[in-house]
Amino acid sequence: MAVNIHEKNLEEMSKIIERKEKKKETEATEEAIKEMTYEERRRETREERFAREEKEKLSSWVPKTELGREVKNGKIKNIDEIFATGRKILEPEIVDLLLPDLKNDMLFIGQAKGKFGGGKRRAWRQTQKKTKEGNIATFSVMAVVGNGKGYIGLGSGRAKETLPAREKAIRKAKINIQKIIRGCASFDCSCDELHSIPIITTGKCSSVTVKLMPAPQGTGLVAGVELKKMLRLAGIKDVYSKTFGKTRTTINNAKACFEALIKLNKAEI
Repeated sequence: MAVNIHEKNLEEMSKIIERKEKKKETEATEEAIKEMTYEERRRETREERFAREEKEKLSSWVPKTELGREVKNGKIKNIDEIFATGRKILEPEIVDLLLPDLKNDMLFIGQAKGKFGGGKRRAWRQTQKKTKEGNIATFSVMAVVGNGKGYIGLGSGRAKETLPAREKAIRKAKINIQKIIRGCASFDCSCDELHSIPIITTGKCSSVTVKLMPAPQGTGLVAGVELKKMLRLAGIKDVYSKTFGKTRTTINNAKACFEALIKLNKAEI
């Protein structure tokens, strides 16, 4: 009997040792996986990190509107269906799902401090409000989004900090996205590629008027620096432009150009 009890004790001890060893092995493997994922995340670039975060947000997105639920369930697979029915987009995630290759850029609407007003242009426009507690600073940003294939959106955001203002501007630009008609209508060019605009169009905002005209291939974007950002994201490669009024006001300049591009949809060609 004493021998049997001794053997049982040895078996129990061996089982306990095996459990402890397995536990140590699993903990070591989990730590190694964590270190690998941490190193992979550390190696990823800023753009890759933003893309990963956007995918995580889209996967956990809960739609609030009927249009959003239809897009999430896969009933609507093309954004042109929304434009054809005239429904309003109220959630930016709809655009993220239907146009995954969307890019964004900031327009330089502000100016840094410099001697005699000679500061460099920048994306953040800072304003101050006088109160009893002191000066309260706010930042304004204007963003433009597009995929280079005829879709473009423009939006502005305002907040007490720079990053929330930027997020607001991008969100509003996605909500205001529009499809524009491209073509080739220059008398110097007779190709069938969608590199320019089909007709002459004009847009106006306050005192600024922007006129866009078709151009042949190889001309490039004959426009201001901020208008070039918008036209590139819209997928226009060649165009002539004329601007009238106080064009140094970048906000009005961008809005006038956006209105001119939208008017292409209303024209009967």
